[in-house]
Amino acid sequence: MTRRAICLLSGGLDSTTCLAIARSEGYECYCLSFDYGQRHKAELESAARVARSLGAKEHRIVEFNLRLFGGSALTDSVEVPKDRAEEEISNGIPITYVPARNTIFLSFALAYAEVTGAENIFIGVNAIDYSGYPDCRPEFIRAFEDLAILATKAGVESGAKISIRAPLMRMAKADIVRKAAELGVDMALTFSCYDPDSQSRPCGRCDACILRRKGFQEAAIADPLLVAY
Repeated sequence: MTRRAICLLSGGLDSTTCLAIARSEGYECYCLSFDYGQRHKAELESAARVARSLGAKEHRIVEFNLRLFGGSALTDSVEVPKDRAEEEISNGIPITYVPARNTIFLSFALAYAEVTGAENIFIGVNAIDYSGYPDCRPEFIRAFEDLAILATKAGVESGAKISIRAPLMRMAKADIVRKAAELGVDMALTFSCYDPDSQSRPCGRCDACILRRKGFQEAAIADPLLVAY
């Protein structure tokens, strides 16, 4: 019997590695990306390339507009923080946090899982190098998994469980880079910047770029994305 998984895919290093892990475990992968009014589309272009590269069964992009609410540097007219020190990045919830974003993403994934018969949803959240986002914590993942049992037809009728898989939860960014390399991921296809230039080149200065650079440096692996530029 074919085992199916829904993989949330932003096009960044973490979600790409998460997809590669799901593939390595033998899952037929249905990828889900989101055009939610974020600052740029570079990550969606990366997500499409990654899905093709890693042999996703399907790749769908859901469109909705969180700019209606704003409240984040990614969905509002607010400057993206730059050149922050590592200790500053890990202290508090940054303005790049998008209110309720992972709750919304996982809700769409849950619907997709019911339709496809997938019993697992993979999400690349991380509780170590996670920039202080509250919806990247293990407590959140556990709570959503409990919700999934109550909110789905399969859960109500038979007690079937849709598992929320977060294999990167306890991994440092360097460990994620090493895992991606081990799985043969083409990391040049990924994109991690919050505020790229008009040619979709990473700024190198936002929190996402800083954490990515730290991960590659600590893993002693050259970042192929920077080499490409």
